Amino acid sequence: MDKRKTTGILIFVSCIGGFFLYAYLLMLSEWSPIVLQLSVLMIAGGVLGVISWIGYTMATTKPSPSSIASDDD
Repeated sequence: MDKRKTTGILIFVSCIGGFFLYAYLLMLSEWSPIVLQLSVLMIAGGVLGVISWIGYTMATTKPSPSSIASDDD
């Protein structure tokens, strides 16, 4: 088996295991409130991080010559 296929199988199995660990922590452990809070925090941070990256990219990217010419119309 080549290295790429082995890495793919390892990622696949790790994700399945991570899901079951997350489900256990969320549903069956005494840590479920903090796991839920951290999950929501990570989702909100990810969404806001992507939006801020888009804003940063828009603010720091130089306009192309074609967009400058169309702004003069």
